[in-house]
Amino acid sequence: MDKNTIIGLVLIGAILSVFTIMNQPSQEELDKQAKQEQKMIDDKKALEDKIIKETKKVEETSKTLVPKLDSKGVQEQKDGGLIFTNTVTKKDTVILEALNPAPVSESQPEITKQEVKEQLVTLENEKFTIYFNTKGGIVASVALKEFESYNEYAKNDGKITPLKLFRNGDAVNELVFTMNGKIIKTGKLPFTIKAQTKNSIVFSTNLGEGRSVENRYTLKDSAYDIDYTVKMIGFDGDVEAKSVALNWDVDYQRTERLFSEQRRVSTACYQYSDVGFDYLSEMSSDDEAAEDDVDWIAYKQSYFSSIIRPEKAFEKKGTSFEVNAYKEGEEKNWTHLKGYKSTLNLGLSNVDNNSFTMNWFFGPNDYEVLNSYNENYDDMLNYGWGIFRWINLYAVQPLYTFLSSFGWMGAGWAILLLTIILKFILMPIQWKMYTSSAKMRILKPEIDELTAKFPNKEDAMKKQMEMMTLYRESGASPLAGCVPMLVQMPILLAVFRFFPSTFDLRQKSFLWAEDLSSYDSIWNLGFNIPLYGDHVSLFTLLMAITTLIYTMMNSGNMQAPQQPGMPNMKVIMYIFPFMMIFFFNNYSSGLSYYYFISTLMSIVIMLLIKKFFVDEDKLKLKMAERKANRAAEGTKVKKKSKFQERLETMQKAQQEQMKNRKK
Repeated sequence: MDKNTIIGLVLIGAILSVFTIMNQPSQEELDKQAKQEQKMIDDKKALEDKIIKETKKVEETSKTLVPKLDSKGVQEQKDGGLIFTNTVTKKDTVILEALNPAPVSESQPEITKQEVKEQLVTLENEKFTIYFNTKGGIVASVALKEFESYNEYAKNDGKITPLKLFRNGDAVNELVFTMNGKIIKTGKLPFTIKAQTKNSIVFSTNLGEGRSVENRYTLKDSAYDIDYTVKMIGFDGDVEAKSVALNWDVDYQRTERLFSEQRRVSTACYQYSDVGFDYLSEMSSDDEAAEDDVDWIAYKQSYFSSIIRPEKAFEKKGTSFEVNAYKEGEEKNWTHLKGYKSTLNLGLSNVDNNSFTMNWFFGPNDYEVLNSYNENYDDMLNYGWGIFRWINLYAVQPLYTFLSSFGWMGAGWAILLLTIILKFILMPIQWKMYTSSAKMRILKPEIDELTAKFPNKEDAMKKQMEMMTLYRESGASPLAGCVPMLVQMPILLAVFRFFPSTFDLRQKSFLWAEDLSSYDSIWNLGFNIPLYGDHVSLFTLLMAITTLIYTMMNSGNMQAPQQPGMPNMKVIMYIFPFMMIFFFNNYSSGLSYYYFISTLMSIVIMLLIKKFFVDEDKLKLKMAERKANRAAEGTKVKKKSKFQERLETMQKAQQEQMKNRKK
């Protein structure tokens, strides 16, 4: 490492240190921020307690009053109301809902100000519980029974508290249309329960003069999706069918350990009928008007998604998507990921007595689950692009799924076996790389002699030709080690995308890591270090240490820069492990664990090859023999390659230019 390099590194370190100190908030600012965060937490807890209390009240009511069904499974009605049976007294009760016969629109403020009574009703199967709200006849909340948020998981109480993707007040699905010059949105209208069975429910709202809108929801057994049908009755002549759209708005709740990472990968994805898969920006707020008819749209976060897929594609005209990132100071910036909004043109042919059916998915971003729908839902998984995605889909994913399918094997052991298998597959490549590096080490003294023999710039071409002759006669090549590395690189980059996106790692513990999908922490610092975080990840440290050891073992093969101004690769390779500590500290511990095991095995394989398979003394004799045989063959056998001929031509031209300059 030369003097200039040392000075440069010291200056960079000093600048980073000054920048860190200058940007540290004052104690007053820290106290203010802490109070704001505590207030947000207290407000959120109070809201959650209120929602839980109301939900329990509704659930208790639903346990006491159950719909009375006829022989066809349809809820009986009387005097304009629905009949419920009290499970305690065994008596029937008729429940009436107040109707608003007049159309409600944004242009009628005196009507929209009327308070609409809300009632939560639930349907459930083995996978989830769906809460419906009679205000708007909407899906108000979804609780996934098999999963829980990180906060609940961390309690380690031995039970699963269903994870809520969104809560009442976070979402709305409503029809939007223009009737007699007025914009109607059904999301604020009072709906009544027209019919209800164990697996389905129908909401209806009366808009007067024989006009009504129905929302029908039908659950399936052991499935993450429901059928959602909207029906318009009696609007012919009052509403233009092609203008009827569905507004679908959702504000997702925080569910994972690292809020910033969950928010970073959240966005809206959609499948165009002809153009194919596309998505909005993950990094900031974004919006787009549809460029083609839409086969489906998904509101994606790190490990869960909601997807609407219509029976007939949403029409391009009037369809748009939007994702809003919350700004600092907004209340939801502390509790929610992002705000999703879509306007989807249903493309109805008439509104006299017409319906439109959609399939609605609420579930995990699990490859096997998404792929089972045969609708390209798995395109949402960020497995990389091109060859990296192919490696993950057709090699890494099937192999990991197979290994993790054994009941006795946890995710950590599956990653270990996956790493071992991949390293053995790549072992011949590593053998080739080591043999090539050994040859280059043997030739290093001769290469140094050539460097000393031709110190001047004008002799650069001549030196290059001499080195090419040396490589050819000895059977060595500086590129022989690069090509195997290029073969390995796609796999290394593919798993970089695979592990953070793999649902199976979520909330799976291994050794000291309580959740392989998030960072592993052995020491919480209590304060935040810019670019690093507020904790120490042990898998990241182990990965960096093994990478440093592997770099030291290979540093002898790295040559100093031959030309002034060229970067010193030795310095860069030694800095890289330290950069990894900052980059991977907040990343998936499953990924850090994989890289740690992979690098450790590379070190072990290299030592085994060096000790048992490649004898450098014998290799040196073999190279000397080859060189002697080449020399004995004479110049007739030594046919110059086209590349060498071009080098000689360039050398002659360079020499002529130098002569002309001297004149």
